[in-house]
Amino acid sequence: MSEAPDDRTLAEWSERLTQALQILDLRIDHALLLELAEKSSTRVTPSAGPMSTFFVGYAAGVAATSGVKEARAAVDTAARTALLVVDEGIEGESPAARGWSDTAQ
Repeated sequence: MSEAPDDRTLAEWSERLTQALQILDLRIDHALLLELAEKSSTRVTPSAGPMSTFFVGYAAGVAATSGVKEARAAVDTAARTALLVVDEGIEGESPAARGWSDTAQ
């Protein structure tokens, strides 16, 4: 199965950006981050998409540099936690109501 043009472009962009940022070993789940950005943008506010992905990256960076998790696992955990929060919405019960164990940090 061949990649769609958008997938190929995104992969090339990701490679170029990770090289420029000197994070050469990072491989991410594009679909997961795009889902987070899209859901955040549509369910919260358009600006929530980029902010959500930034927060995920920051949380993953903290977890990875502290040795808590490997980089990809840290990104996946942070993104999945953020999706839980997005799915609950601003008014809903967030994972914080049950504690933050097993989240990005």
